[in-house]
Amino acid sequence: MSGDQHYYLGSGDHVTLHGGSGNVGIDKRVTPAPDLAPAVQEALRELLSLIQELRAQVPQAGAVALDDSLPALRAEANVPQQERHRALYAVAGIAATFGALGVPIVEAVNKVLGLLGTQ
Repeated sequence: MSGDQHYYLGSGDHVTLHGGSGNVGIDKRVTPAPDLAPAVQEALRELLSLIQELRAQVPQAGAVALDDSLPALRAEANVPQQERHRALYAVAGIAATFGALGVPIVEAVNKVLGLLGTQ
């Protein structure tokens, strides 16, 4: 055996210590999400404007569902890419259920996804 010590802290952290003494703490610095390109920021602003227009024309349940995705779609939101994608797909799905009314939003979502390089 090498003498390594393995620690499992709850369901999250897995720490392996390779010798040494006085080891304390875990460095949990999180790298912030990279700044979005100006074109992506502008496309997100356009999308939010379209969502507001659609929101005023849909039933309460649809409006609430759209509202749930808004925080992750703000250009200044520091959210993981996965969360932003989830919100984009959710908005596109909701918009698609409203037929022609939702087409501009689906197109705007596709534009954002294309700019993010994920389409």
